[in-house]
Amino acid sequence: MSEIDVKPDTIAPDTIAKPKIEQPRLYKVILVNDDYTPREFVVGVLMGVFRMSEDQAYRVMMTAHRRGACVVAAYTRDIAESKATEATNAGRQAGHPLEFTTEPEE
Repeated sequence: MSEIDVKPDTIAPDTIAKPKIEQPRLYKVILVNDDYTPREFVVGVLMGVFRMSEDQAYRVMMTAHRRGACVVAAYTRDIAESKATEATNAGRQAGHPLEFTTEPEE
């Protein structure tokens, strides 16, 4: 019997199976407008929880004020839900009806 030598460089690269990795689905965090929470407080929450600059936070707050709601950011599900909960709880602790929700991106 003879041994067969197989050299690693003789295997064509396109024959190697590559697993297909799916990106996790993203969820939008949405700021819901209310007529009671002070604008400065909303800007502070956006800066603290979502790490926005003051200018970015102001624009997001004003968009929610004018349109009724505004997408703040998109994250994986766990992160989106925890940030929305953290921001909503900050409002509740201060006695404001501030609300953030999440929904899947399309």
